[in-house]
Amino acid sequence: MGFVSKRTSDISGAIIDDDQVITVVVRSLDKKFDATGEELAGLKRLTNVIEVELQHPDGREEEIIVNRSEFDKVVTEDVLHRADTIRGRRQGFRPTRNGD
Repeated sequence: MGFVSKRTSDISGAIIDDDQVITVVVRSLDKKFDATGEELAGLKRLTNVIEVELQHPDGREEEIIVNRSEFDKVVTEDVLHRADTIRGRRQGFRPTRNGD
């Protein structure tokens, strides 16, 4: 005997072919669900925005979305050019060996 698994939309409950499933991650609510592109077509996309994560000294993290022009007023291209990437070591860091 065999079993057949079917994916369903969490929005409509309709069966979705595997090649049509879009997994939606809502980071600010820490939720995830499945839907189709057709079901999500009504979501209006914002353009010219920047997603920013603020890491506070008390360990609290906050994600905000800001308008690009407002971001550019506060954070210049020079600041971004000198900034570290989010992957790897900080710029100028060199590990020492044997207390060197």
